[in-house]
Amino acid sequence: MRQKLLRDGANELNYEIRGIVKKAEQLRPYFPEIFWENIGDPIAKHQEVPQWMKESIAGLLMEDATYGYSHSKGLLATREYLANLTNVRKGAHISADDITFFNGLGDAIGKIYQYLLPTSRVIGPSPAYSTHSSAEAAHANHHPITYMLDPNNSWYPDLDDLYNKVKYNPQIVGILIINPDNPTGMVYPRAILERMVAIAREFDLFIICDEIYLNITYNRQPSHALCEYIGDVPGIALKGISKEFPWPGARCGWVEYYNRGRDKEFDRLCQTLDNAKMMEVSSTKLPQLAIPKIMEDSRYLAFRQEFNAKIGARAQRISEILSPVQSITFNQTNGAFYNTIIFKEGALRQGQHLHITKPEARLLLDGWLHDELPLDKRFVYYLLAAKGICVVPVSSFCSDLLGFRVTLLENTPEKLEYIFSTIIEAIEEYVASA
Repeated sequence: MRQKLLRDGANELNYEIRGIVKKAEQLRPYFPEIFWENIGDPIAKHQEVPQWMKESIAGLLMEDATYGYSHSKGLLATREYLANLTNVRKGAHISADDITFFNGLGDAIGKIYQYLLPTSRVIGPSPAYSTHSSAEAAHANHHPITYMLDPNNSWYPDLDDLYNKVKYNPQIVGILIINPDNPTGMVYPRAILERMVAIAREFDLFIICDEIYLNITYNRQPSHALCEYIGDVPGIALKGISKEFPWPGARCGWVEYYNRGRDKEFDRLCQTLDNAKMMEVSSTKLPQLAIPKIMEDSRYLAFRQEFNAKIGARAQRISEILSPVQSITFNQTNGAFYNTIIFKEGALRQGQHLHITKPEARLLLDGWLHDELPLDKRFVYYLLAAKGICVVPVSSFCSDLLGFRVTLLENTPEKLEYIFSTIIEAIEEYVASA
C-alpha cells in the first residue's frame, strides 16, 4: 500500500483463548473428541437453560414490539429495573440515565479504551483477561501496564505494586478490577477493594470494574459490587447476562456510571460512550426485554443457587484431583468459571515433551514449536497434540508466570474426572521427560 495502514497498537490485539482453537481444530480429525477447556461458555459444556426461561424468551418473540429499535441507551424500563437493583445495594445511587447497553461487554470494553487519549493508561491485573489488556494496549500503542496478582496469596493483588506503579506512572488515569476475577477465579475481599478505591481517590483516578461474574460465587464466598464501596470516586461497572442466565449468544451487556457528576473529564468520557452508542442507533433488544422478565421470576433465585453450587462442587473436586501434584501451585476458586494453575519455578525446561501417538498430530506440533515459544505455551501445545485437551497458557494472559487456565464447566462427572486425571498424567510425564 502507498501508506502504512495500521497503527502500532494493532499488534497488541491477541486473544489466545480463541486463538488456540485454530490449532485444536486442525487436530479434530485425529481425536474422537477435543476437550474444550479454553473458554467459559456454559452452553458449549451442555449447561441446560431452564424450560421456563426459554418459554419467557419465546413469549417475547410473539410480540411485534420486540422487533423494533430500542432506545439508543437501552430500553428505559429495563434500565430503570437495573438501576433499582443497584440502588438496593445501599451504595452509589444511580438512575436509568446512568446505564447504557452495549452488544456484549466486548463492545463496551473496546469503546472505553478506544476513546481515551493514547497517553492515558488504565492499569489492570496480571494475569490479565485478554479482552481488557489487548484493547488497552492497542489504544496506547504499547504493552499493558499491570499490577500483580499473587498466586501464593490466594491470587489477591499486590497492593504495594499497584500503589507504586500508579505513583510513578502519571499517565495512569484508571484502575481496572475484575471481580470475581478471570482467569484466576479469585473473589476480592471488601478490605482490598476499599484500599484500591483509596489509591484511586489519592491520585484522582477512575475505577473500571468488570462484574460479569458478580453473581457467580460459591463456597460461601460473597462478592461485593463496585457500587457498594466506590464512595465518591468516579467509576464504571461492566455487567451482563452472558454467564449468569447463561446466554452468551445474546451479546447483551451494559455499563453503569457512578459519580459521573464529580469530575468533568470523567463525565465527558461517559457522554462519549453514550454518543458512540447513539451512532449505532441501538443495541440488541430481545435480551433487554428478557432481563426483568427472567430476574423477577420466582424460580430465578433457586436456579442461580443451584448453578453456583454445581460450579463450587466442581471447583472442590478439581482441587482434590490436582492436590497431589508437586510441580504445580493453585488456589481453589470461589468465583467465576476458572482455575489458573501455575508451574513451580524450574518445573518447565526446554526439551521436555509428551509422547505423541498420532503421526499427523506430531507433524502439526512440530510446525507450532519454535525456540522463542514460552515454556507454558509449549506444554499447552504438547497437551493438545498428545491428549486432545485444549487449555490456555498463562503467559498469554499478560503474565510472567508459567501455567495454564482451565474451566470449571464440564457438566459430565465422568468427563471431568477423565480430563483432570489426564492433565495430571501429562504434567507428571512432561516434567519428568528432561
